[in-house]
Amino acid sequence: VQLQASGGGLVQAGGSLKLSCAASGDTLDINTMGWYRQAPGQQREFVASISKDGLTNYPYNRKGRFTISRDNDKNMVYLQMVSLKPEDTAVYYCAADGRLILSSQRHAGAYDYWGQGTQVTVSS
Repeated sequence: VQLQASGGGLVQAGGSLKLSCAASGDTLDINTMGWYRQAPGQQREFVASISKDGLTNYPYNRKGRFTISRDNDKNMVYLQMVSLKPEDTAVYYCAADGRLILSSQRHAGAYDYWGQGTQVTVSS
């Protein structure tokens, strides 16, 4: 499975971005897809995840500004981000695996497949 993330860029605080991730290859067994981010010097952080049947999962402190969605027919997952803040600046990675239980979806080590990352920079 190959994952290709895109859509990052430079945006002013308060702005919006929509990230996309395309899955290709042997995607038949892919179920859970997620977004993580990593700022310089920090650990990779869970952003959101979504199962094949559309169940979403967010960190407790971020739901509302970020919305994850997917198009199963196109093997795509998206992350709509609004009201962006400078602290949202990071490299954003998409990840994929088979069906993961909710608690596992928040752990980067649970995912077998990762994209290359797309940089999001929010200026103040």
